[in-house]
Amino acid sequence: MTRAEGIKACLFDAYGTLFDVNFAARALADELGPHWQPLAETWRAKQLNYSWLRSLMGAHVDFRQVTADALDFALEDRGLQDAGLRQRLLDLYLNLACYPEVPAMLQQLKDAGFVTGILSNGAPAMLEAACRSAGIDTLIDHLISVEDVGIYKPDPRIYRLAMEKLVLPAHAIAFHSSNGWDIHAGKRAGFYAIWINRSGQPAERLPNPPDVVLRGLAEVPGILGPAA
Repeated sequence: MTRAEGIKACLFDAYGTLFDVNFAARALADELGPHWQPLAETWRAKQLNYSWLRSLMGAHVDFRQVTADALDFALEDRGLQDAGLRQRLLDLYLNLACYPEVPAMLQQLKDAGFVTGILSNGAPAMLEAACRSAGIDTLIDHLISVEDVGIYKPDPRIYRLAMEKLVLPAHAIAFHSSNGWDIHAGKRAGFYAIWINRSGQPAERLPNPPDVVLRGLAEVPGILGPAA
């Protein structure tokens, strides 16, 4: 483990890192029955795929549209083309639950003197709604969205945007993400990189591996210690 030194700010990916991306489908599990988990998995996979493909195509739309398009694919894939169901799922996605350890972890970081922020593909309104719904809006100092650049992660401009918004050099920022590809990109940008590998996935075969790998966020305050 590379020792964290000189860290002033803690930056988090949103979806899958702070917020449970399966929450919306799980909340309707009684209605969806055995479809709920495959639907959630396909929805998330297509959401990411469409963000990458649109970036490569130069065809940007905000993450709310990407999320809706991915849901439409997932619903059709499961034979669940129901307008009412679609709307309920999209509404729930704006009100995702955070993982259980998140509020206490963020409070500990704030108490230790860290600036906190989110760096996300999410549109600003989506991020604001999710933070309010999860009750962590007062624990996040900065909401940084790719919409300020108009392209999705892992484009290097996104990570430079975070440095500009926080007015900090890369080495003073600890970046946390549950997405392996995201954390490798953050490390490449110069961040102290903590991969929140919740599902125990194998290491990515990409350059710039993370400094630390954890199964959740609860250990983060202990690893980082007090802010520089």
